[in-house]
Amino acid sequence: MDLSRREFTKFGCRIIIGAAAGATIVESIATLGVAQEESSNKEYDWNEHLWGYVVDTRKCIGCGRCANACKLENEVPFDEPVYRTWIERYRIVREGTEESVKIDSPDGGIKGFAEDIPAEEIKKAFYVPKICNHCDNPPCVQVCPVGATYKTEDGVILVDYNYCIGCRYCIQGCPYGARYFNNEKRTADKCTWCYHRITKGLLPACVQACPVGARKFGDLKDPESEINKILDKERINVLKADLGTKPKVYYVGLDREVR
Repeated sequence: MDLSRREFTKFGCRIIIGAAAGATIVESIATLGVAQEESSNKEYDWNEHLWGYVVDTRKCIGCGRCANACKLENEVPFDEPVYRTWIERYRIVREGTEESVKIDSPDGGIKGFAEDIPAEEIKKAFYVPKICNHCDNPPCVQVCPVGATYKTEDGVILVDYNYCIGCRYCIQGCPYGARYFNNEKRTADKCTWCYHRITKGLLPACVQACPVGARKFGDLKDPESEINKILDKERINVLKADLGTKPKVYYVGLDREVR
């Protein structure tokens, strides 16, 4: 029986496991009014950078343009409930003398949010964009049995689709729900911070599409970068800090109700 390397690796992994247990960025620009940028011609050196991301929840209006731009730019299927970035709505609701937290994210927030709770019952409401945290101590890298998920020198977590065997260990291992299975590629998939863009001096599509500046991206090695100025000035939180994953997505104005 002739097997390719990929098929052989998949076959071997199954034995081990058993034994052990389309649109382009042009459309995005036209649809969303995203400003076109010119890429840098400078040769990219990943040793010169360490990328980071800031989300200001005080500014997010839940419009969904970021999630829509991401799907367009990265060809994430619109007919499947999978997302590289999405928006969650948190509402603190009065129920008699008690309060409860209602969380929803219909279609990843791409089409916005409809109000289905009377305004007088809502004590507080806000939006929280979610995305891969590109952790400095990433559990997805640790659990990958073939090294297909890896961390670059500039701090970005990527998937080598040629090596991925689709075992889904990384999907299960991510505590942020930031990975999904790509049915077309038959591999794991995730946000790359638009690596194909940032290595050319461009912003991630979601950052570029945000109309209110709730998303910021920049170089943590550059003391004059906007992201470093925000980190120096604002009170910063990260998601699930107790897990020790050391996320590089930093939140401004994050409420304690956020999970």
